[in-house]
This record gives sequence, C-alpha cells and structure tokens, in this order.
Amino acid sequence: MSEISAPGTDAPLEEATGVFVDHRELLFGVVYNMLGSVADTEDVLQETWLSWTARAGGAPLAGVHNPRAYLVRVAVNHALRRRAVISRRRETYVGEWLPEPLVAGEDTGTAEEPALRSESVSLAMLVVLESLTPLERAVFVLGEVFGYPHAEIAEIIGRSPAAVRQLARRAREHVHARRPRYEAHPRVRREATERFVRAALGGDIAELMEVLAPDVTAWTDAGGKRRPANLRPVHGRDKVVRLITSGRGGPRHPVFRYRRVNGDDAAVLFDGDAPYAVLVLDLTPEGDRVRGIYVVANPDKLTHLPREAV
Repeated sequence: MSEISAPGTDAPLEEATGVFVDHRELLFGVVYNMLGSVADTEDVLQETWLSWTARAGGAPLAGVHNPRAYLVRVAVNHALRRRAVISRRRETYVGEWLPEPLVAGEDTGTAEEPALRSESVSLAMLVVLESLTPLERAVFVLGEVFGYPHAEIAEIIGRSPAAVRQLARRAREHVHARRPRYEAHPRVRREATERFVRAALGGDIAELMEVLAPDVTAWTDAGGKRRPANLRPVHGRDKVVRLITSGRGGPRHPVFRYRRVNGDDAAVLFDGDAPYAVLVLDLTPEGDRVRGIYVVANPDKLTHLPREAV
C-alpha cells in the first residue's frame, strides 16, 4: 500500500486486480475467438478492466458472488460492441482479411506470452466463424469452445435460454456445413506442412501438384502493405501452383521456421530475423492433401511475433 494513500483504500482494488489477473487468460481466449484480432482483444480486456475497477466505487468485488461469470459477461458485451468497430474497419480493408494468428514459441509447447497460451480454435475455423452473426459467434464460442451451458450463456448475453438454443443450433449447422468435424492428427499436419514448404521453396511443380488438392484455395492477407500480393483468393490447383512458383516479390532472405499457430503445426516465414508471414495449411479430411492455404503477411498482424535469432 502506498504511504500517501488513505488507509484501506488500496486493499479492495489490489484484491480485485488479483482476481482479474487470475481470469485474464480465460477472458483473452473468449474475446479473441469472438474477434480474431489480438490488438482488438487487448483493447477489450483493457475496457473490461476499466469497467471492473470502476464498479462499486473502487471496490469491484463488493456484491459479486461469482467474479468469473461477471468478468466474462462484461468482456463478452464489450467484445460484441467492438464487432461493430471491426466491421466498419473491414469495409476499407485492402484485399482479403484473415484472423490475426497466435504463434507459440519455438519449443512448440507453451508460448512465452501468457495470452498466447489461451485456448483458441484453428485459423481455418476462425475464418468460418467470421461468417456468423456476432451473437451466433458469441454463443458458439462460449458453448462449443468453452463448454458453457445455454442457461449461463443466456445470462451473459442477455437473451432467453430459448433464444440461445436457437442461436446455437444455427451456428452449429452453419459451421458444420463449412467445416467437417474431422481434424488431421498433429503428426500428419506437421509432415504435410514440411512437405509443402520443401516443394514451395524448391519450386517443385510435380511435388506441389501431388500435395495440393484439385480444389485448393489460397488466401493472402497483406493489408495492402506487401507487394505484390493477391487481393482475391486463388482457386484451383493449377493457379495456386503458378502463384507459388512465380517468384514474384517475397523476402530477400527467406527462412522458414516451424511453429504452432492457434494450436496447429504451421510455419512462419522470416526475412532474415524479421517475421514476414505466417503460413497455415488446412488439410482434406483424409489428411493427405492441402485444401486451404492461409498466408498472413500484413506486418500489423505480426507485431507480437519475436524476431528470430540468426
């Protein structure tokens, strides 16, 4: 306690700070899966913290019987309001928009930053979640990812349990129609990623034709800040192979490192020691071909990645 503070004024706030810190990873995971942006998630957590510390005259725990539920409710509602800001920003975004990746440390275990250890869905799933309404996405994330029952979700978003059940049903049907339940084994995903990177770096057209599914699609998110960059998705194996082997642009000193991105094995492209792009592959249900290539190259979305020791 500071010597210049009035007696006892800091104790409730210090206790509330400890409670908030204890729940920060949970809050980060919920909000990130709702927004797909690390920067916006951090802003929402800051807003949640301010709301938390402002209540009850600086004694946030007064009258709160379940701090976890209270904090999740505040964070979710701040995140729902933030969706409107993100939607307006997307209207002027240059080219394709992809979620901001969470990249774990080199050991492929826990990341150095606590926020990056939060539970998150795959990058490909986040792309599918972008097509849901904000409320559908909130219900899906809370229910399917974090296991909240419908009654608790109803309290969090201020809807009836019946409305939540309807939102959950629509969200599940939409997600399952676009995203099969099957997920490739981590070893299969790592092998497919390494095989793809070897073929791409070597310009091996025959190998690329073998590893890519006929209906493969490549998305590149550069935010208009990397040249050249495709402003539209590239569909079909022949076109994707031409894109990969064209040799246009890219870093002068390319180095690939294998990392876990949103919990999946993926690759990070460095230009020397500086992060240049994150590459995530989506595999067919059989796990033997690449059906989706997600490249996040917007430098604004890579600011939380550390530089690489070379």
